[in-house]
Amino acid sequence: MISGVLMTLLVVMLLLVNTNIMENPANRLVYVTFTDIGNGVSTRIVDVYAIGPSVGTICTHFDIPDDIAGKDYFVEVGGRQNPVNANEIDQYIQISRGSIEARISLAGIGASREATGTTTGKGMNRISYNSEGKLNETAVC
Repeated sequence: MISGVLMTLLVVMLLLVNTNIMENPANRLVYVTFTDIGNGVSTRIVDVYAIGPSVGTICTHFDIPDDIAGKDYFVEVGGRQNPVNANEIDQYIQISRGSIEARISLAGIGASREATGTTTGKGMNRISYNSEGKLNETAVC
């Protein structure tokens, strides 16, 4: 009887070990990595805006990790209406995969310039700025 109870507890422990010991720390690591990638993309966008010409277009290529913990992810640059001031748009960079999501504010130019685009980690990525003041991560250079 004692062996049966111990075997039942062992089976329950084995089922819980995967979630609590392996998945949760991996998800935390992925979230922190997503935050770092979002900050890097935000910095690159602001740098392109800072050196953008008054007339013309500038493009740059950059690389972000192809995968995080062996899985792909998705990067979106976009905006939403500010809940406090309806006349402003809050710009953000959202990195997501499944239920894990990190949303980072677009530093420095979020309220003054429109930035849009999507990408993944695969291959080289590009940011384009034209003199009309629009940033576009997916524009053809």
